[in-house]
Amino acid sequence: MKTGSTDGDHRITGEIESMLERTAETAVTVLTINRPQRRNALSSELVAALGATLDALDRDVAVRAIVIDAVPPGFCAGSDLKELGSMSLEEVGRHEAATAALARAICAMSKPVIAAVEGFALGGGFVFATSCDLVMTTPACRWHMPEVAIGWIPPWGMDSIIARCGPVVARRLVWGAETIDGTEAHRLGIADSLAPEGQASQQALALARRLALLPQPAVAATKRYFSAQIMAAGEARDAEANRLFLENCHHEAAQTTLKKYGVKQ
Repeated sequence: MKTGSTDGDHRITGEIESMLERTAETAVTVLTINRPQRRNALSSELVAALGATLDALDRDVAVRAIVIDAVPPGFCAGSDLKELGSMSLEEVGRHEAATAALARAICAMSKPVIAAVEGFALGGGFVFATSCDLVMTTPACRWHMPEVAIGWIPPWGMDSIIARCGPVVARRLVWGAETIDGTEAHRLGIADSLAPEGQASQQALALARRLALLPQPAVAATKRYFSAQIMAAGEARDAEANRLFLENCHHEAAQTTLKKYGVKQ
């Protein structure tokens, strides 16, 4: 999955350099999440780095398409529960709201963003992938939403799942009673394309190159038009999901999970 950096001048600088790598070619940029020791989980630093980098790329006239992939073992395991364990419940809510804002910002960008998903996409990683404009996955990739089983509603991003597969199927996936593979994710519309095992990043990059050849104003206008349909009330619904999440956190199942990770009540 990992696309190695070939342009040192275009790498993220500072403390977060190692967790988000950037590879640039003429009109396409690949962002590679590199936190394998935490299963590429969405820490506060990673969320901030992704947000700042995507904003800069959206303003860069030379960039016409973006791919987000990750080093093995998988795309993203969702929120970093170890980090959340150092927070209060109120701070957890703010962290999840910031992650929600990142996902909505992808929809609001003027340039297409493609997620290359291999290994697994779990919880917030599942939702983060579906928040991208296009999703490339592989047949054996594991997709799962574990939040309800550990005591709470996912705190953000469910509009992106609903937009892809409708509310009834989205509800079943959010309940998380089953894990689906990439083939089923593609059949349901969670993923747009299937690539052979080990080739999601390469095929996502090839797709990005084709999109980069299209007239940029028309691509941006198309994205803006459909973004309004997909995220018409996304901010308000994310706020409601966050409220319900914090409410769930006061109940027994969630309390057991929170105590396990040391989240301060």
